[in-house]
Amino acid sequence: MNQGTTPPGARTEEEAAKWVRGMFADVAPRYDLLNRVLSLQIDQLWRAHTVRRVRSYLEDPAARILDLCCGTGDLLLALEKVRKGPVLGSDFCHPMLTASQAKRSRSPLFEADALSLPLADSSLDLITCSFGFRNFANYRKGIAELYRVLRPGGTAAILEFSTPPNAAFRSVYNFYSLRILPRIGALISGRRDAYTYLPESVRKFPGAEALAADFRSAGFSDVTFDRLTFGIVALHLARKS
Repeated sequence: MNQGTTPPGARTEEEAAKWVRGMFADVAPRYDLLNRVLSLQIDQLWRAHTVRRVRSYLEDPAARILDLCCGTGDLLLALEKVRKGPVLGSDFCHPMLTASQAKRSRSPLFEADALSLPLADSSLDLITCSFGFRNFANYRKGIAELYRVLRPGGTAAILEFSTPPNAAFRSVYNFYSLRILPRIGALISGRRDAYTYLPESVRKFPGAEALAADFRSAGFSDVTFDRLTFGIVALHLARKS
């Protein structure tokens, strides 16, 4: 597995994290609009699938749940619609948390780096993360941190972009993501480098099989993944033994 995300000009994990934080801060005001336009609103179906797969945790009032890298709160709000108790939300970009709060999320929010969470060992039953894991400065550290804060039997549910397995579809998708998406993203957000980085980060990110293997190597069991929309996205589920 690649060590972590590699934004332009970043030479260390600290520089990578700083670049990603600044990029998301800049695009936060139009992040939701961009998601809807660039995904043709299919991103909402991906989150709905995630909610269905973790519903048993959401319906357990005793379960402690965290939506990691919650961003502007799309998945957090979807979880809240089913949840009988509170859901924690965390992100390391303050403007993203501000946008989430503006949507009237009722979840407690806190600002923190996903690689060093201010949470006790074995304190959570479920961690969800939608389209944030790919931006970690160190993927293996991120998996280890998920393992640390989950209770035995707890589950990590990671929704992330992936590599479509079909070669023909992959070629079409790569053309869209590398040629068309950056232009639309730049037009709406004003930051072409952000929407050049994002498809590049997908291209460099490990495939679903490789990511699943790293979860197993970290000690997770019952590691599975669901490919969605021809494999553009994969929902990874991994249980702490």
